[in-house]
Amino acid sequence: MSYMMSYIWRTMGRFRKSSSCPDVEDKPFLKALSEKFIYVITAFNLAYPITPWKFKLSCMPPNTTYDFLLPAGISKNTSNLSGHYEAVVETKLNSSGTYLSNLSSKTTFHCCFWSEEDKNCSVHADNIEGKAFVSTVNSLVFQQIGANWNIQCWMKEDLKLFICYMESLFKSPFKNYDLKVHLLYLLLEVLEESPLLPQKSNFQIVQCNCSVHECCECHVPVPTVKINYTLLMYLKITSGGVIFHSPPMSVQPINVVKPDPPLGLCMKITDTGNLKISWSSPTLVPFQLQYQVKYSENSTKNMRKADEIVSATSLLVDSVLPGSSYEVQVRSKRLDGPGIWSDWSTPLTFTTQDVIYFPPKILTTVGSNVSFHCIYKNENKIVSSKKIVWWMNLAEKIPQSQYDVVGDHVSKVTFPNLNATKPRGKFTYDAVYCCNEHECHHRYAELYVIDVNINISCETDGYLTKMTCRWSPSAIQSLVGSTLQLRYHRSSLYCSDVPSIHPISEPKDCHLQRDGFYECLFQPIFLLSGYTMWIRINHSLGSLDSPPTCVIPDSVVKPLPPSSVKAEITVKIGLLKISWEKPVFPENNLQFQIRYGLSGKEVQWKVFEVYDAKLKSASFLVPDLCAVYAVQVRCKRLDGLGYWSNWSTPAYTVVTDIKVPIRGPEFWRIINEDNTKKERNVTLLWKPLMKNDSLCSVRRYVVKHHTSLNGTWSEDVGNHTKFTFLWTEQAHSVTVLAINSIGASSANFNLTFSWPMSKVNIVQSLSAYPLNSSCVILSWMISPSDYNLMHFILEWKILHEDNEIKWLRISSSVKKYYVHDHFIPIEKYQFSLYPIFMEGVGKPKIIDSFTQDDEKHQHDAGLYVIVPIIISSSILLLGTLLISHQRMKKLFWEDVPNPKNCSWAQGLNFQKRMDIL
Repeated sequence: MSYMMSYIWRTMGRFRKSSSCPDVEDKPFLKALSEKFIYVITAFNLAYPITPWKFKLSCMPPNTTYDFLLPAGISKNTSNLSGHYEAVVETKLNSSGTYLSNLSSKTTFHCCFWSEEDKNCSVHADNIEGKAFVSTVNSLVFQQIGANWNIQCWMKEDLKLFICYMESLFKSPFKNYDLKVHLLYLLLEVLEESPLLPQKSNFQIVQCNCSVHECCECHVPVPTVKINYTLLMYLKITSGGVIFHSPPMSVQPINVVKPDPPLGLCMKITDTGNLKISWSSPTLVPFQLQYQVKYSENSTKNMRKADEIVSATSLLVDSVLPGSSYEVQVRSKRLDGPGIWSDWSTPLTFTTQDVIYFPPKILTTVGSNVSFHCIYKNENKIVSSKKIVWWMNLAEKIPQSQYDVVGDHVSKVTFPNLNATKPRGKFTYDAVYCCNEHECHHRYAELYVIDVNINISCETDGYLTKMTCRWSPSAIQSLVGSTLQLRYHRSSLYCSDVPSIHPISEPKDCHLQRDGFYECLFQPIFLLSGYTMWIRINHSLGSLDSPPTCVIPDSVVKPLPPSSVKAEITVKIGLLKISWEKPVFPENNLQFQIRYGLSGKEVQWKVFEVYDAKLKSASFLVPDLCAVYAVQVRCKRLDGLGYWSNWSTPAYTVVTDIKVPIRGPEFWRIINEDNTKKERNVTLLWKPLMKNDSLCSVRRYVVKHHTSLNGTWSEDVGNHTKFTFLWTEQAHSVTVLAINSIGASSANFNLTFSWPMSKVNIVQSLSAYPLNSSCVILSWMISPSDYNLMHFILEWKILHEDNEIKWLRISSSVKKYYVHDHFIPIEKYQFSLYPIFMEGVGKPKIIDSFTQDDEKHQHDAGLYVIVPIIISSSILLLGTLLISHQRMKKLFWEDVPNPKNCSWAQGLNFQKRMDIL
């Protein structure tokens, strides 16, 4: 809109009314106006300081006596004081046509700034002689006949953008003229005191955004680091072909910061029964803010409005009653310096309920004491506190001993030494009801009682570089909506005697593991510092802390397992020897645990303690020297602090020969006689030597011979278990030796073959009684002998078959022996019993069949089973007969009359037999 053109057209209207020839006079003027713009030039040697509030820009044509500007009816009084002129507004406007006819396109329009706080504005101009002067003019002149704009400038809260907002107060009838506004600015670190301003070419220019409503907004980007600089600027306004230049303006952006409206406006009833109005600042600013809070209250008993300024982000309103309605708005401004009030926040309305609980919800820990207050409103009437009763979950009336009367309308109940809340379905709290004697409102307070005794265990690794802490949230999983956080405080050295929660603490990130535990890592660590830590439970109802625990990393070390673990069975000594190397860290003395067991899928471990920190090996007796043993070692600080290390990687013994074999193999012979040649071939048979006897292997067997003629010689038979030789002399002794890597067996069995001894017969009888298909009982009788009886050899085989002969060595003191084998009932067996003397093998007793009275022996053996069965059956049969006898007696005698009760039966003998003819 063209403000000055509107002014000119109004002036021209007045001119037409006073002129006798308006058509002749005004055409040249309009033609000149259409060909050239009228330039409005403002002297701006002095900068106007921008204020935090709105100010005005006004422009009008010059006149030394200001006749053109003075409204009609206002007297003129001009005085010259020290080169300054002050004009008083006249009551009558001088409408001389000479003035308009003399108005040229280069006419200078004077503009000035002024505000409601300062009604005068300064106009700078040059007189005819070229000397500068300043006129101080009453702002009423500009208001009534000049072009006027409302202006306000501010710095956004983000401290990155400076904004100037313009609104036109001069209503022009010409809507077709475009309004264009440019703002020219310059950021100066220090504003020079020289009256000369910087050249216009140094100014940067931004185009302002103007709307159809003649409002403009100019944006100047200001770096955050330069918000304390001085911003020098002026406005260039183009409207309807007229160009206005404002006087220069200056401002420090930091002094005109306009915060954003406060956010998060909230109202709630506090634990003390007050209404708490709270909010938050939207962003951080480099200074403190003050807040203006306006609110209104509407209740059945009271209606009030209030406006308060506070520096905190909350305000308490007392005397809150049930059924009241509150409406609140908040705005903010810099506290300790100049600034601009923000816009008002969006209004927030809050209505209190008919029953007010304060606090409405309580979150507390096991063993604590808590209290609830309530105000009860029933049918627009507040109930007396003496008539209020309390219930828990509407199932349990709380004793009156726990009540307190706080005021006429406020009742209080206290719960001492609380236990943990037991979840009831989806409800994880206890409902506390405040009731009017026998009537309860549906609203209730919520009580959450949590067990916060959370065990935190920490462990320092064997390299002493990190500490891992673990804890389980299982105790507080019922508190829905809660978050858990480990917090800690590190002291410079060690822990205090009684750990306490320090006011300065740090959070620690913990991660949930698959086993349900949270795990937190401290790295790096200070070994001798005390880490006091606790779990903070954050909830919308508040925060709870678990009992603190203090940990010194050096006291919870889990060492690395011992290294270089070796296990062996010592040669010739036969002990299990275990050796190891202690870990490098920690440097404390260590104790060790050793476990060993036979290697297999499920090792049965035997554990031993070693408390001598200097030892690096230990030896143990083991029952089987030829078995593979698995061995592991772990360690822990000798003073008991810290943890046992993990078990070392298993080490295994290797089966090797430990000693010479304990004895040679037991052996027997098969003699094949050749009557034609009168020779006997003797075949020796033996069983492979077991590991426990060979210790632990047999590389070969050696048969050692001894005869009276040929002396002694040996024959190596390798790993074979059968050897045949020719028996030609009257007596031939043989011994079978077992050889391993250490040497030959020390104890061996000898067998002497002697022609004379083969005729010595001391076995008088031999009987074989088959017990079942897997066992045969043999018994024998022997006669006295002058020879030294060493033992017996019992051999058996299926008769008339060339099956392998089976044999056993039996002690000389045994007279009956149970032979366990698979005996076929339809086969006949041959049993032979050989007495073995030191002088040779005696004559055997041979039987080809089982003894004839075997059935008797079998029957005798079966009697042990059959007799108890017969006795049990007899007792059972006897009991059955007795019961049957009683039942039969009752059946047959049930209808016989009692002589005492029947007259006709008296004198009859029912036990005497009567023959029926």
